[in-house]
Amino acid sequence: MKVLVIGATGTIGSAVVSALEASHQVVKASRTGPVRADLEDPTSLDALFREVPELDAVVCCAASGPLVDLESAADDEIAAAVRGKLLGQVALAQRAVRHLRDGGSITLTGGTFPAPLAGGSLGALINTGLEGFVRNAADELPRRLRINLISPGWIKETLERMGADGTDGTPVAEVARAYVAAVEGAVHGETMRL
Repeated sequence: MKVLVIGATGTIGSAVVSALEASHQVVKASRTGPVRADLEDPTSLDALFREVPELDAVVCCAASGPLVDLESAADDEIAAAVRGKLLGQVALAQRAVRHLRDGGSITLTGGTFPAPLAGGSLGALINTGLEGFVRNAADELPRRLRINLISPGWIKETLERMGADGTDGTPVAEVARAYVAAVEGAVHGETMRL
């Protein structure tokens, strides 16, 4: 299969690329690489699909959102987070539907908080929105296309880079296996929480 991975240079994206490369042709995209994609710029997504045709799967690992204090967050800060992680992935999925081969796969990225988290209300809003979008979009997709959401919690390696204890995090290799399962399997309209 020919698989496009957006956010291919990040912690999760790099692991997903490594896990997929053994069996698939992987096209790596990022905001600054030779193949460019920016979820906050829909025109970059249009250009991306013109540049990389004949895809079997699109995987988005680029979605991240800030922890913001609800009381003090500025309106533009909230709008930017929603525009990037939520609306950017919706725009990506919409374009992927038009360009994927029959039976293709779209895998998006959400997130999971095991308990309420200070500054996490905006992230919870976005992640819940992505879950609802994927669940409902699954019934609308033509041509046997599939869509799923990977929703990891803290990544072990990220926690360790932040100087925190990584034992409560999920190893990035385990997270990458979930993306591979979404691309290669038959699951459709599901949120995979890790």
